[in-house]
Formats: sequence, structure tokens, C-alpha cells
Amino acid sequence: MKLSKISTALLAGGLATQVFAAPPMNKNPLAELPYANKTENGYSLEFNDKNYSTASAELNGKTITYRAFEKIVYVSNPVEAEYQTLNFYVPEDYYQGKEINGYNAKTAPIFLPNAIGGYMPAMAAVASQAGHDGKTNTILQALERGYVVASVGARGRTLKQGDTYTGKAPAVILDLKAAVRYLHANDDKMVGDANKIISNGTSAGGAMSALLGASGDSADYTKLLDEMGAVNASDAIFAVSAYCPITNLEHADAAYEWEFSGLHHYSRMDMSRLNAKTFNDRSMKQATIEGELSADEIRISNDLKDQFPEYLNNLQLKDEKGNALTLDKDGNGSFRAYVEDFLVISANQALSNLNADEKKTFMEKYKGLSYANDTVSAVKLAEFVTNKARMKSPPAFDALDLSSGENDEFGTATIQALHFTPYSLKNSTANGGMADAENIKLLNAMNYTDNSKAAQHWRIRVGSEDYDTSHAISAMLAVKLQMSGKNVDYALPWGVGHAGDYDLDELFNWVDKIAR
Repeated sequence: MKLSKISTALLAGGLATQVFAAPPMNKNPLAELPYANKTENGYSLEFNDKNYSTASAELNGKTITYRAFEKIVYVSNPVEAEYQTLNFYVPEDYYQGKEINGYNAKTAPIFLPNAIGGYMPAMAAVASQAGHDGKTNTILQALERGYVVASVGARGRTLKQGDTYTGKAPAVILDLKAAVRYLHANDDKMVGDANKIISNGTSAGGAMSALLGASGDSADYTKLLDEMGAVNASDAIFAVSAYCPITNLEHADAAYEWEFSGLHHYSRMDMSRLNAKTFNDRSMKQATIEGELSADEIRISNDLKDQFPEYLNNLQLKDEKGNALTLDKDGNGSFRAYVEDFLVISANQALSNLNADEKKTFMEKYKGLSYANDTVSAVKLAEFVTNKARMKSPPAFDALDLSSGENDEFGTATIQALHFTPYSLKNSTANGGMADAENIKLLNAMNYTDNSKAAQHWRIRVGSEDYDTSHAISAMLAVKLQMSGKNVDYALPWGVGHAGDYDLDELFNWVDKIAR
């Protein structure tokens, strides 16, 4: 299978600011409503097609009318029912026997967006809420295209009942899988085709979208799903849309320094004040933190950078032509050239949309680009990344003082945060312990790319200006999937930072191509 190299989302002429990926939730309009499937005997996992409301919204000069089946708890033994819910939205036309965009009530794909970011708890997004920056939200735009939408919530790392944490790894992926099982089990009762579920997520949500697609029906999760009362059905999905997936965490520190070790100034969002309430009610802009790496942090950066070539080479990656993708001990080689090639394609697509004056500005602005005949002929990654500050200080994910969100994610019911790499465990400044090896495995899509039930179709987008994790992370995932025979559409859209859902027309065109 050929790996697509077409970059489609363009923000030409300037570097995009870092955008926190999860959509703003504001106050959840469903907060005061009862759970749709709660009974005297618990939660029914049989879909009730009579329990809905009807709503309409204006979009692109059209009135979108849909049925809303909301606050459905998708497990029989919820720990945090407020988060373990899905909202199911169906275009009204399907109940009138009509077609939309070539789909009908039986053939419509099910679009499955999650609102996960930073491994925080995420409520299921609601169709009536505003999207990012006040734009029409993704749910309504999907309904307009004729998709059924199953918006899913999931537990996250900060949830706590008394002294017990209730959302640590692998809770988030278990919840997504349980929601998919609910859809498969009720396929005959629900509009749409549960054999054409397309997951969508950004950042940590992108990682979980990828993991959901890669690990379909894996026995590794069966016992845990049974314990939480998930229905006995498939959790495999048809396709994956993943924006800037923060995955492969146990190797992300080394990958980050392979790409960004030459940058000593950092600028990032202050995530320290986030909790479940502020994440799901994001009316306040988060502060940023800026600084310079210390001498000790530079040493750590170099240590981690040196680890990456061995890991990369052990993957035995090959491109679509069968050429080996490797690195030498200094981090140079065909894999670096592979990533640079995607940046060249992206830059040229951006350049092709500019007039003569804009092209001149573009060529003067970016460091690390070479030109021939008004096109970009090469990108030198080490120079290109100096166009902006790094986002994170080393280690980028497994912080030595256990302060990162990922440390928090790998805690336990009784321990807030743990390390998940041997390097940070050895050098811990907080006397930290090591996360359970199985939990680390269960959260990494790279461990399941050869799974026979993995999704066949993949669309992965990471902005060229996204410094939240190394571009190597998504590139390695894309190559591994391509090597296992999956259809992979991978690109690094020019000028885009850490964000998602910025090219919905192109995303939905891709969905139509694979789902019809």
C-alpha cells in the first residue's frame, strides 16, 4: 500500500501558534439531565430508539435537523457515569427514508469523535455547543455530510473519589472500547453502520483514536472490559482519523530530543492549573511558561537524543518502496530524510497557493529551506525547527520530578504519578516508582499495528509547526501501519501547530472515499 504524501491543510506565510487541541466545552448543557438508560436495576445496555429530542441548527445556509439520543451510559458498572457516556446524533432525513450524500439509514458511517486532551477526563461533546473559537462544531458538520455521530466521553487522570483515583491508565482506552462495543451490540437498533465506525481525536485524543483503531478486539483488554460491565461485542473499528497523536510515550522523550535538542528556549502552555472542571469548562485562556534550558537539562537532552537511533533501527522500518529507514549514531540517515521529504511536499503545497509577493515573504521567513525554480527543493530539519521555540523541557514526557500529565496518567488508584521510562526512573528527583508494564503497553498504538483486527484505513495529520511531540512519533506509526498493509494517508500540513479538526472538508472527503 502506498503512503500518501499529500499535505492538504495550509496556513501559508506564518508560523501557527500552539493551540490546545481539545474543543472548548463551556458548561455542559446536559449536566442537569438524567442518564438516558438508567433503570431501577442499573443501566440498560439496550438502545432505546424512543428516547430522543429533536433539534435544528443553521449551517452553510441549510437547516440541519437531527435526533439527539444523549447521556447514554455505555457500561453497566460505571465508575464515573458523567464521563462514561455517549451522545448519539442522527440526521432526521434518515427517519423519513431519505438519502444524504449517497448514504441512507443503513449505510451511513458512524463518526466517533472524542474530546480527550492532555489525558484529562473528557465529557462527550454536545451538538448544540459551539466549536473551537466559536466556529460550528465538528458534530454538526459531520451531520451535514450525512454521517451519524457517536460523540464519546472517557475518564481521565485527575478523577478521584475520596482517596481513590478512578481514571488512570488504561481507563481512557477501556472507555472508548466499551463505547464501540455498545455501538456494535446495538447495530440493528441504531441508524448507521457499526461496521463503518471512524474514530477522530486530537493530541492525547489522537493517540487514543489511533490506539482504538490499532487494538480492535485485542484479547489484552478483554478481562478489564468485562470487569467494567462492557457489553460482549466487538470493539474493532473501520477507520482512524488522528490529529497530532501523543502516542508511544515510552519512547517519546528520546524522539523529542532527536528532533529538538538544538533548541534551548522553551514556550508552552501552563497545564498545572488544569483539572476536570477547568478542562471541560474552558472559558479562561491558559497562561504560558517560558524559559531557557539549564546546563543539566541540556545534558539530559543529549542523553535522550543518543538513545533514539537504536530504538528507531530496532523497528526495522521500510518505506513504501521497501527502502530501509535508519539512523546513524548521530541521528542522521534515511529516516531523517523521510521526515524531511514530507516537509518538502507540505512546503511546496503552501508555496503554490501564494502570489509573487507572498512567495518572496515566505522564502525570506523560513530557515532550513532550500529553493530551486521557486519551489522548495530540500528541508534541513535541524535548521527548520529553529523557526520557533521548543515546547517542552527534557524529559518532555516522563518528568524527573513526576510533574507531567503523562506521569499523572500512569499513576494508580492510590498513587498519583509514576515514571514510565527506565531513564527517568533511574534519574528520578522525586523517588518515583515505575508504572505497571502492562498498563504502559496497553496505551501505545505501536504495540498493535500488526493486529489482524486493526482498522484498515488511516488518516494522520501533524502540523509542520507542532512541537508538542516529535514528528518522528507520527512518522514511525504511519510507516508501521503501511508495512502491515493498511491504507495510510499521512501528511504534515504547513504552518499548523498543535491542533485538530482544521481541515474538516478534506477529512470528510476522505471518509466518503473509503466509506461508500
